[in-house]
Amino acid sequence: MSKASEASTAAPANAVQAQDAPDKPGDSYVQSFARGLAVIRAFDAQHPEQTLTDVAAATGLTRAGARRILLTLQTLGYVETEGRLFRLTPKILDLGFAYLTSMPFWNLAEPVMEELSARVHESCSAAVLDRTEIVYVLRVPTHKIMTINLSIGSRLPAYCTSMGRVLLSSLDDATLDATLDASPIRAHTARTITDRGELKRAIAQAGAQGWAIVDQELEGGLISLSAPIRNRQGRVIAAMNISGNAQRNSARQMVKTFLEPLQQASQRVSEMVARRG
Repeated sequence: MSKASEASTAAPANAVQAQDAPDKPGDSYVQSFARGLAVIRAFDAQHPEQTLTDVAAATGLTRAGARRILLTLQTLGYVETEGRLFRLTPKILDLGFAYLTSMPFWNLAEPVMEELSARVHESCSAAVLDRTEIVYVLRVPTHKIMTINLSIGSRLPAYCTSMGRVLLSSLDDATLDATLDASPIRAHTARTITDRGELKRAIAQAGAQGWAIVDQELEGGLISLSAPIRNRQGRVIAAMNISGNAQRNSARQMVKTFLEPLQQASQRVSEMVARRG
């Protein structure tokens, strides 16, 4: 498994459940709902089909508890069975698509990104920040330059990606420090910035100049250039990137050739978002 693949591999459901609910606010915390989400998240690329015992072990639930949740999800159409095996159904996509369609730039950014990709002949993506990770919400691929197949919903660490640094640069100091504290910072390549002070300087520079470039810090041969997408209030709500191969373009060449069209595209989307709302 590649280093980038390791970064995007989903955590076990019980670990996810603990991470997502560090504080249980008394009566307002619906434990059964949280358990239901943990069961859904137990299914991933490595575990697309599971037995009742598998789901119980992955979530830390009893077999009886896991069975009730699975049968409820089956009744609602989100889970199907074949013999002893349970699997998610395509209906589960409704949950994620509801988020995508609620984003103000979803329909606006895609045609702009397609134009940008055609203009620069490189892959173009958009992502949002989810705690310590970026989550891909749009992608227009051209050349395959990573060992991992990125698609909508793919996750990568924020600290060593250009979109991540653009998004992290919009956080206040306390939130940024907390996010970095929670990030499993490690060297994915010999170029990865792991020193806390140097990393914060790189993030601050991204915020000051309005763009970020990451040169082979996540994966060898991968260079990524990113710019922010803002809402009407000027708040960064997403980031857009162009990713290229170091064998075709150096980081300096990418900035010289691609920064202006990238900024023009991100500005167009930001203006359309502002007009919409």
